[in-house]
Amino acid sequence: MRCNVDSALDELDRALLAALHENSRIGVLELSRTLGVARATVTARVQRLEDSGVITGYRTRIGLAAAGYGVQAFVTLEIAQGALGDVVAVLEQIPGVLEAFATTGAGDVLCRVAAASHDDLQRTLIVLNQSRTIARSTSVVVLSELVEFRTMPLLNTAEPDRTPKAPAFRRTRE
Repeated sequence: MRCNVDSALDELDRALLAALHENSRIGVLELSRTLGVARATVTARVQRLEDSGVITGYRTRIGLAAAGYGVQAFVTLEIAQGALGDVVAVLEQIPGVLEAFATTGAGDVLCRVAAASHDDLQRTLIVLNQSRTIARSTSVVVLSELVEFRTMPLLNTAEPDRTPKAPAFRRTRE
């Protein structure tokens, strides 16, 4: 993960991110028209956001339930001392592990797991617990998603440290 110390987002950056968040398939020309700035400005800004690690990719969000994986759980793992690298290798081999995070607190790793059924989830948990590097697991089954993964509300709370350099964009906001 790249991180740039000078990664403060200005109003144009946030507007670009919002437009891309709304439609990740939008082209540079349409972004230019929508935001009222030059195409070269959009291209340069998007490139800078990609290079600095703010934009990490363009992905399709898949409805897991609609795709046949309607059971999700958060699984907390307690692992053997110093076995984080080994646990990563184990987790990467299990297709139902959607994401995993090293954490502080009672557990060492928090995983989001998807399965086709409760029986399938149980099989995944058994595989996890058979690993020699995992001492214990605790799972919480998801009943429903209340707030979808989001980033724009957080980004929109930040005060810009700088004024956008694109004059056309500044004029449309004044």
